[in-house]
Amino acid sequence: MGANTGAETAAAVAEPEVIFEVKGEAGIITLNRPKALNALNLSMAQALLPQLRAWAKDPAITRVILKGAGEKAFCAGGDVRWVYEEGRAGRAVEALAFFRAEYVVDDYIGSYPKPFVSLIDGICMGGGNGLSVHAPYRVAGDRYLYAMPEVHIGLFPDVGGAHSLPRLPGFVGTYLALTGGRIRGPEAYAAGLATHVVPTAAMPALEAALIAGGDVPATLAAHHVAPGPGSLAPHAGFIAEVFSRPSLGEIIAALEAASGREGPHAAFAAETLAAVRKGCPTTAAIALEQMKRGLGRDLGACLKMDMRIVTHVLQGGNFYEGVRAVLVDRDNAPKWQPPRFEDLTGEEVEAHFAPIPDELELLAPGS
Repeated sequence: MGANTGAETAAAVAEPEVIFEVKGEAGIITLNRPKALNALNLSMAQALLPQLRAWAKDPAITRVILKGAGEKAFCAGGDVRWVYEEGRAGRAVEALAFFRAEYVVDDYIGSYPKPFVSLIDGICMGGGNGLSVHAPYRVAGDRYLYAMPEVHIGLFPDVGGAHSLPRLPGFVGTYLALTGGRIRGPEAYAAGLATHVVPTAAMPALEAALIAGGDVPATLAAHHVAPGPGSLAPHAGFIAEVFSRPSLGEIIAALEAASGREGPHAAFAAETLAAVRKGCPTTAAIALEQMKRGLGRDLGACLKMDMRIVTHVLQGGNFYEGVRAVLVDRDNAPKWQPPRFEDLTGEEVEAHFAPIPDELELLAPGS
């Protein structure tokens, strides 16, 4: 028997990027890329679906638990750096394969036939939101940190964001979509993004109770600790008043007016205005249109809409410029095209919603 090379040894001991376990009555999924903040990649997305389908048909599994490895992140998003590199190399089809696999999993989780519990005790952004928000039970720990910051890299709040965000109360979903704002557990619970709040120290006990069986809602309720009102509460009325406006121009004008005068919302309005203006004008306008269209669509239809938009986005330049500025060169000075919200036309935005040759195909219900 020949000696192993270093590469062979490393491959043999490398841990899987997704760990699947069965304990008690629970199928447990652990996203296992802690050094990459458990960012979702193509192989992970492809691994999730067959295991979830197998557990759906296994009578010994009565619930599924999803969590992230490490102490920092549940899932910090999709592997956009890989998508950027594939697209820049002329492999847009390969890049789009990631979104297709991801969206199919998101849709399946949204209609999963057994209780699906996400234990979110860390960063939950982008793709992490897609894996959790469409499930019925979303538990926020002390380290919970949510954002959908896609507009800042020339993307848009995909993974079914058009379904979840506009359904949040008081237009807070539109606020999150256009600002990429980060919120903690109390704000997420108030908005309905989190269904329960459990202290980090109590998460192992909750997981053990879920593994043991019994009624899932009752188990979650027994461990829930009601949080305070959250930092957005004082501005709830202002957020609703501003982000219910029908156009980006009107939203920006309202923020400019509020930040330019004295009042309880002046500082918040200025901070919010800066966050909106930081985003890519084109994809911010797309995001606002998503919020409008999503209210009339189910999750599957929203994900099919996402597939259309991302196909068109990867054919343009703003995504590549945004990733370059934020993740590659890190100069945080993207040169958007067009550079200003005022220069956008309705036709440019509408073109991103146009049909594509290879529309997203989802699993049939119950399959």
